[in-house]
Amino acid sequence: MNINPGFQRLALLTGSGTVAALSQTRVHVFGLGGVGSWCAEALVRSGVGNITLIDFDKVDISNINRQVEATSRTIGGLKTEVLAKRLKEINPDCVVNPVSTFFSCRDEGIEKTAINFSIPGADYIIDAIDSIESKLDLIESASRFNKTLYSSMGMARKLDPTRLRTADIWKTSGCPLARRVREGLRKRGFQGNFTVVFSDEHPQETDEHISERPEGIKAVMGSVVTVTATAGMILASLVIRDVSGRRHNE
Repeated sequence: MNINPGFQRLALLTGSGTVAALSQTRVHVFGLGGVGSWCAEALVRSGVGNITLIDFDKVDISNINRQVEATSRTIGGLKTEVLAKRLKEINPDCVVNPVSTFFSCRDEGIEKTAINFSIPGADYIIDAIDSIESKLDLIESASRFNKTLYSSMGMARKLDPTRLRTADIWKTSGCPLARRVREGLRKRGFQGNFTVVFSDEHPQETDEHISERPEGIKAVMGSVVTVTATAGMILASLVIRDVSGRRHNE
């Protein structure tokens, strides 16, 4: 079997069959912030052959401390397009689909929205969305179409990447966002299971704040790349291990 030279080291670890399977794997990454952007890069560097990038936002200077697509040259560009260009430079054979829009099922309903975003055609769904309602919509959409979902919980106000864990959503602890997700899912009558990445570190307290904020913009919380990028890498690892059949350490 011919292996792309860029993935030979991976083949030595997982076997050429896994590399071939990854090249046929289709992953949708929702949210290209400090978690999702690094997850997307890790997936492409691991030979995933088809990736869809979903995010409505543009690169802002405040993204530079934690998002892989954010540089002094990319400020103002659409995150999806900037990251798509970078990923194509890493692996020109990868099919990269940028979708620059906000994910919400509020207007068209879960099933129609999922079809519009091609969720039925995905093998894996990565949830790195910040908005709680959109997050819940995506979880329900993935479940409706029986898709494997890996979801990131809250990484803001966390400093220690060694406190990151994976667990079923119903077995998480110490994460305020995970608690809100569980509560939201219960209100919607959702009883399914899916794996999440979360931190059990107690959120850091700080006196620092952004005093001037445009009206209607949510409060800004501090975050650091060592935590967000680690969460993204763990999400990518879940996909790679699932494709390889190595879901847990053996």
